[in-house]
Amino acid sequence: MSKIYEPLDDFKTVDLPEKQLPFWKIAGPGAILVGLSIGAGEIVIWPRITAEYGSSMVWAAVFGVFLQLWINFEVGRWTIATGETVFTGYSRIWRGFGPLFILLIIVGWIAPGWARESGAALKALIFNPKWQADNFLGSDTFWTIITFAAASLILFGPKLVYKSVENTVEVLVAVVTIGLILVAIMVGSLDKWKELGAGIVNIGYKDPNMSVKDLFIALVFAGAGGTANLFYTFYLRDKNIGMGARIPGLRNPLRERTEKVPATGFLFEETEENRNRFADWWGYIKRDQILFFWALNTFTILLFIFGALAVLHPQVLEKGIEAVPSKNQLIFDEADILGNSFGEFGRRIFLMVGVATLFGTQLALLDGVGRSISDIIYTNFKGAQKRSLSWWYLLIVGIWIVAGCVITYVMEQLNVSGLGFLFSAAYMGGFAMALYVPLTLYMNRRFLPSFAKPKAISTIMMLIASAVYIGFAISSIIWELKRLIG
Repeated sequence: MSKIYEPLDDFKTVDLPEKQLPFWKIAGPGAILVGLSIGAGEIVIWPRITAEYGSSMVWAAVFGVFLQLWINFEVGRWTIATGETVFTGYSRIWRGFGPLFILLIIVGWIAPGWARESGAALKALIFNPKWQADNFLGSDTFWTIITFAAASLILFGPKLVYKSVENTVEVLVAVVTIGLILVAIMVGSLDKWKELGAGIVNIGYKDPNMSVKDLFIALVFAGAGGTANLFYTFYLRDKNIGMGARIPGLRNPLRERTEKVPATGFLFEETEENRNRFADWWGYIKRDQILFFWALNTFTILLFIFGALAVLHPQVLEKGIEAVPSKNQLIFDEADILGNSFGEFGRRIFLMVGVATLFGTQLALLDGVGRSISDIIYTNFKGAQKRSLSWWYLLIVGIWIVAGCVITYVMEQLNVSGLGFLFSAAYMGGFAMALYVPLTLYMNRRFLPSFAKPKAISTIMMLIASAVYIGFAISSIIWELKRLIG
């Protein structure tokens, strides 16, 4: 094993940096997670469930976001206390977790569903869904290349990768939120809001026609989901939050020389000063996650659900189950129904929301995947630190873009839906969460100073989250086996 892995240095002992700026001056990491969260779960999975089943299971969307709030708290706790990524923390427990998480990230995110669908929505917004259908210029592959090219300019245009991602995602989230509010105003009624409220308090209900697998997928993608929650660790470091201030931010290797980034982090002595500084940073994490991730994410997912409840579900009640939009048509069907009722303005508003939602997720995923895999390689494998972390990031992102375009082309030739792969990504992401949620709790309780360890409420909520994801993972495996045998 020693021939494969680079030895992990012990934590260096330093004081925790002091929090000197007010919250709004350093806000941002939580907003990027919202950009990830308003992807397929909000615009596709939950609206489709609502179209078919009405508001009866909306409670699960609210519950899913709430569970992930506590997961993000613990990811943030590790990074503000050590400056390390959670992936390095997992490797401190067992070196095999490095390669395992690379595998989970690849399996979970390699199919470019978001890129393909954001390209399709962009084409529909500019022209129409059937524009140049028999020509390469109208193909999903061409428009996927367009969206990847745009993402590349955002990632590799400025000197600091993080700032560009943060600014772009914040604008996209604003577009989505304003657009959804306009849609809700256009289609809303008091009865529909009451119906939505009844679904929120209908806790524990599962429609008999919904499989445990589909509910697992819906629960995972209510929020960031899969390994995407772990990307928070990078945004905190690059924003100089807590001990992350002692780690240089990721620089664009195409723009300037990059500096060597430490592979391991720090711990602080249990002094009164460090205790107070940790309390300040922990307060930041709570505000960042409660305001941005939990409140804004819950608000937007409920607006998406409300739109489907008002626009799509009545079609199903009138015409039957065959009126449920297919996975790859839902965005366009909802846009067309809005167009029929409110003219071209309504149609374009929803398509604009679709583009902003899917491209924001595509951009944040491309960045997060590149950071995660490059960090794991750089930290764990012998010889990797002969190259800079930024070099590895450029390599991984470049490979990911090329692979995404090739996979889109193959999928298009085989007439395979892009959104079908998003459902598979959520499914695999659920199994990843069943692993890393209890692992994160164990890591924080094992390594951190006593006053920085998770307290009772955090521990209880992480145990509940662990039980939920592990329980659904086991139930889904049993469901799959019964389906195969039966």
